[in-house]
Amino acid sequence: MLELQNKIGKYRWTICALVFFATTINYLDRNVLGLLKTTLSENGVFGSDKANQELYYSYVVICFQFAYAIGMLLAGRIIDWIGTKKGYFLSLLGWSFAAIGHAFAHTTFTFGFWRAALGVTESGNFPAANKTMAEWFPKKERALATGIYNSGANIGAIVAPLTVPYIAINWGWEWAFVITGAIGLI
Repeated sequence: MLELQNKIGKYRWTICALVFFATTINYLDRNVLGLLKTTLSENGVFGSDKANQELYYSYVVICFQFAYAIGMLLAGRIIDWIGTKKGYFLSLLGWSFAAIGHAFAHTTFTFGFWRAALGVTESGNFPAANKTMAEWFPKKERALATGIYNSGANIGAIVAPLTVPYIAINWGWEWAFVITGAIGLI
């Protein structure tokens, strides 16, 4: 019995690491749009009228925020219903494809669509991560495990500006969305 507990004890930290990386990817994908705003504006994604580009960009951001808020209301219930593993998988799969979908958007409307898709699907990360910590960690270790996985949000926000501009400059802005989105599929 003790051997089984030791095995589970070590394995749960692997689970925590996976949740950390999923949260890092979540925030990496989330930050691509803001980092490429100028490039996208120059390419006419937010309209040709410079005076309205900020307004149209704000519509795209609002699409994400609104969808994320609605998704947060639904994600926890869905994850409780279908299970943590399946719920996390579907959320990560969904937000990876939504992130990649941005590469095929070339108007404010299509960017708004993909941002909304990203918001709904990314909203499953925290309910699934929190439930994972509750399932795998005893109460005395949950705060530490939660702190570790939650730091992935900050790491994703740090990694994005270090990688996204490089990708966009060397391969084009579309590839910044494709590559960051594809990381979630790995």
